[in-house]
Amino acid sequence: MNATATPTAVVSARDVTRRYGEGDAAVDALRGVTLDIVPGQFAAVMGPSGSGKSTLMHILAGLDKPTSGTVEIAGTDITDLSDSRLTLLRRHQVGFIFQFFNLLPMLTAEENILLPLRLAGESIDRTWADAVIDQVGLSDRRKHRPSELSGGQQQRVAIARALASRPAVLFADEPTGNLDSSTSGEILKLLREMVTQYGQTMVMVTHDANAAAMADRVLFLADGQIVRDQGRSEASDVLAAMAEVSAL
Repeated sequence: MNATATPTAVVSARDVTRRYGEGDAAVDALRGVTLDIVPGQFAAVMGPSGSGKSTLMHILAGLDKPTSGTVEIAGTDITDLSDSRLTLLRRHQVGFIFQFFNLLPMLTAEENILLPLRLAGESIDRTWADAVIDQVGLSDRRKHRPSELSGGQQQRVAIARALASRPAVLFADEPTGNLDSSTSGEILKLLREMVTQYGQTMVMVTHDANAAAMADRVLFLADGQIVRDQGRSEASDVLAAMAEVSAL
């Protein structure tokens, strides 16, 4: 790869390492990761337990800092940003979807979706908000509270909340980990639609081959390094690649 970040990349990492601890107790979670995620790309990150995939996502999203190397989001080097500037950048450029929905129980679905914008003091584009709520299939559930929604519907609220600010990149950490297989399929289809219809750039950490098969690109990590980078693949091919990576 080139030594400098690709200008069109939404997310770039260069020679990123992450070490926890010191001396004999030191653990290298990442060991020199370099990658670019281009606009409108859906990238899945897979790897055996302890391979560094969650650490990589946290560093790419600005939730953790690398021990060495650099990370850029939407052209801004976030590596040495102050906490306040990093918070502002994440608020405007980054969306998050987690395994747990993290919804406020006293708010309706719509209020949960719009809460980050209200907290940021931003004006709300009702046309866009309505479009997102409709796209995730919640038009008839917008006034319901989380306790009145199924797990799949709650995750749809979380997806809409992440999209409401029109982030440059959306990070998803095991987004179907708490859902049954049928609901998981619906959520994965929805994430794919966000990429295809809206050009949303997305990075998803997953252990699910069916989830990775929805992505345009699958990055496989082992021992803190990217050991394979392949294009859109069938679930069977993802499983085969995972078996090879796990054997390294």
